[in-house]
Amino acid sequence: MSNMRDEFIGALRMNFKANIEKHRVNAENIMCNSVGIGEHGDVMDEIEKELSFMSDYSDKLEMLDYFEAEVGSNKTVLKG
Repeated sequence: MSNMRDEFIGALRMNFKANIEKHRVNAENIMCNSVGIGEHGDVMDEIEKELSFMSDYSDKLEMLDYFEAEVGSNKTVLKG
């Protein structure tokens, strides 16, 4: 990595991917072992929550890719 900007982008990318994987594992665990969420009565709701977290991090990863490719350090997000 050549500069701090690249370091931040790389760290964010790893963080978003790790969180997607964490919530995928949680969803798999709920689906395969619903006893693990005994304090939660609605298994489907818990699975949906995990999928929502995955979607949020996936959206962030997509925006980071856009930011890196389209915005760049010398570009502006909005052009009048």
